[in-house]
Amino acid sequence: MMNRALNQGVQAGRNEPVMSDQELNNLFDKPAAQNRNAGPQTAERAMTYDDVMMKTGVLFTILLAGAVLGWFVTPLAFPAMLIALVLGLVNAFKKEPNKGLIIGYAAFEGVFLGGISSMFETMFPGIVIQAVLATLCVFGVMLALFKFKGVRYGSKMKKFMLIAVGGYAIFSLINFGIAMMTGSGGARSVEINIMGITMPLGVIIGIVATVLAAMTLIMDFQMIEQGVKQRIPEKYSWMCAFSLMVTLVWLYIEILRLISYFRN
Repeated sequence: MMNRALNQGVQAGRNEPVMSDQELNNLFDKPAAQNRNAGPQTAERAMTYDDVMMKTGVLFTILLAGAVLGWFVTPLAFPAMLIALVLGLVNAFKKEPNKGLIIGYAAFEGVFLGGISSMFETMFPGIVIQAVLATLCVFGVMLALFKFKGVRYGSKMKKFMLIAVGGYAIFSLINFGIAMMTGSGGARSVEINIMGITMPLGVIIGIVATVLAAMTLIMDFQMIEQGVKQRIPEKYSWMCAFSLMVTLVWLYIEILRLISYFRN
């Protein structure tokens, strides 16, 4: 009734035909001129487990390619580490994942990883394959705990893990600076005596760091699971793959260093 009254009032005093209610409604239902030519808009596809697996595979392929270069050209390890550190921090604090930066991190981290692995292999033949196998075993155990035992972190445990990992990261940066200035191994090279057994402090630190890295894998698995369940956009699969790669690289380096203490 309101449409008819409005239509009749507008047309009053004109010699034009009056539009019916249906015609008036159809007029209002038509899209705006700028939208009619814009074409259909499609929603972004939701992330799946396959997306994360595929992106993780791509990143590790790039990582291994960089590792081959670093293995044979070990002087590239140090500058590659600095570049990877910067890219890693940028990616960690970006709200939106950047595919190019993540791929760049994988490439430079691979060069660093290959260089440091080559150095350890020279000092302790066979140590790299031991560290790789140990890393895969830890990854498999944590994945099984997550999938079959239902291990999940609550909000309090997540906060504890974030504080612990952040504290260890700060310690590692400070210790790296001390080691560079003094030419030693920093705090890790300090000898301690436990129950009559003398060992480097690095053994204790390495064990703690390895446990932290293994526990961080659960956080990565949980993040991926929640992302798939909440149907977040597919582009965030790059961020999930990046987080998983960072944790596995960290785990490998800690295991590599820990084995070297016992081999030494």
